[in-house]
Amino acid sequence: MNITRENIDELNAILKVDIEKDDYSDKVHKILSDYRKTANIPGFRKGHVPMGMVRKQYGKAVLIDEVNKLLQDALGKYLVEEKLDVLGNPLPKSQDNLDWNADAFSFEFELGLAPKFEVELKSKKPITQFKIVADKKMVDNQVERLQKQFGKLIAKDSVEEGDEITGVFKNEEEGIDNSTTLTLDKIKGKSNIKKFIGLKVGDQLELKTKNLFNDDHDLMHFLKVSHDDAHGLDTEVEFTVKEINMRELAELDQDLFDKIYGPGVVKTVTELKDKIKADAEKQFEQQSDQKLLNDVTEYLVENTKFDLPSEFLMKWMQTTSEEKIDELQAKEEYIKSEKGMRYQLIEGQLIETHNLQINFEEVKAFAMDMIKAQMAQFGQLNPGEQEIEEITARVLSNQEEVKRISDQLMSQKLLNLYKEEANLKLKEMTYEKFVKEAYG
Repeated sequence: MNITRENIDELNAILKVDIEKDDYSDKVHKILSDYRKTANIPGFRKGHVPMGMVRKQYGKAVLIDEVNKLLQDALGKYLVEEKLDVLGNPLPKSQDNLDWNADAFSFEFELGLAPKFEVELKSKKPITQFKIVADKKMVDNQVERLQKQFGKLIAKDSVEEGDEITGVFKNEEEGIDNSTTLTLDKIKGKSNIKKFIGLKVGDQLELKTKNLFNDDHDLMHFLKVSHDDAHGLDTEVEFTVKEINMRELAELDQDLFDKIYGPGVVKTVTELKDKIKADAEKQFEQQSDQKLLNDVTEYLVENTKFDLPSEFLMKWMQTTSEEKIDELQAKEEYIKSEKGMRYQLIEGQLIETHNLQINFEEVKAFAMDMIKAQMAQFGQLNPGEQEIEEITARVLSNQEEVKRISDQLMSQKLLNLYKEEANLKLKEMTYEKFVKEAYG
């Protein structure tokens, strides 16, 4: 067997693979001999079928199968040995006139080669790194929410703003029948809120679902409808009041502090506010980090210049698409995915250049931290190590989860690299201002 490469240009090459009879004949003969031992052909005893008949019936199929195996093995080995960085997979050139009765065969494959380029992390114009702070207003609001959450319910005769209203939403045609508790700050518009004011237990109210809540996603919780149904739901529902309660604020004392954070963790109102501020800013850090990751990614894609073997990639997309697509569709698909391909190449070079490797122990530790954080959100602040180990083992037994967590860990490593190497400008602001400035 002989493999030669002809470079068309820096991004495209042709591989020619020549296969001789000696490369495949022994293997084909062995397979046909095994077939002969088990072949069941009328007129012949098992194991006594003439080899010529076996070769005539199965020879071509076995030959094609073995030659294809040789090709795949040879191509894989060649790409590794030559250290060729290719995009997609080698594409066989059409050979309609291939004579399978010949002793020797030649095959040609198109290759798309990865471009050579350099990545410059330090931009001339600094990229904004946001630091989101929890201001006094936000902290005070959270303190009040906690006081309400742990406060005492007091029954009332009629609805006023700030009350909790328990009732049932119904619409028989839409299959809606759900008991829920809501507060008027969830209701959208003064006219809708006005309809609730003054209601008594047993009163019924006709409401339109469209623009009923500030967030359409609230329809999922309050009406128990699916995510898809919640968007654009435009129907009428009947709401029957079952209970009206006001929530007396809990005292800011040690009993409340212990209920929220566990015994002795917080001892004063000042410590409570400091803890709320720190927890909020830690959550905000995830959002600012994601924004930074997106912005640096955008910068790298826009400013790292290199060409791609576009014609080859469009052909490759046609051959690998689950559904048959024509050249125009392949071009449209290429245009949509080009930016993603460019970033994959940039990311790959950054990972190699800065040796950002991941091992299983890192994945395990990262997964354990994620699980602890999730448990803390549900009030389990001090889970046992054995419990964490068992949950982690279950999660990491799923290969899809391992890949997902590994991708998150690599994103974290890249983010840390950007924070160290990129030209960043720190900008501090409240969450409200961040949302306006970052997302308009």
